[in-house]
Amino acid sequence: MTRERIEHLNAAAILLYDPSRDQVVMVEQFRIGALECGPGAWVMEPAGGVVAAGEDPATVAVREAREETGCLVTDLQPIASFHVSPGVAAERMHLFCGRTDATSAGGIHGLASEGEDIRVLVLDASQALEHVRTGRMDTMTAIIALQWLELNRPRLRGVWCPESVCPAADRTSGSTTDAATW
Repeated sequence: MTRERIEHLNAAAILLYDPSRDQVVMVEQFRIGALECGPGAWVMEPAGGVVAAGEDPATVAVREAREETGCLVTDLQPIASFHVSPGVAAERMHLFCGRTDATSAGGIHGLASEGEDIRVLVLDASQALEHVRTGRMDTMTAIIALQWLELNRPRLRGVWCPESVCPAADRTSGSTTDAATW
């Protein structure tokens, strides 16, 4: 028996969350693998990119957030690191949630040198979760990140959102990482 696997396609993705507005910043871009499956080849997902050998996944996630959305990340929370498809690939996804200000997010971003044509979308968190429930948002990173957000939203709002802006937020303690160190 001969077995093949795809090597070293490690990636990092970041769900951008504005706790003051309870909004997420997602990207929509063409993905050839989705061309004939699901709702179409233009998929909504968190910003992300390839982690080259020797690169720190958190650094990549913050960089990709800036390149693909124009958003600055002010705090960073790890979500998970997982195998994407261990039956055929040695790929790991490193997934994060980053605090951002979604006020001016939007437009078209990406690097022309990488063939990126990325539309930035700002969605209410509840709207993004509804897209997961209906199958409109159907990538693994989007589903995992948004389900994680649904479980952790009260805690994140309590940690990341000033009481004067989010008075009803749960103020339980939570560990986050200052993105300025990345």
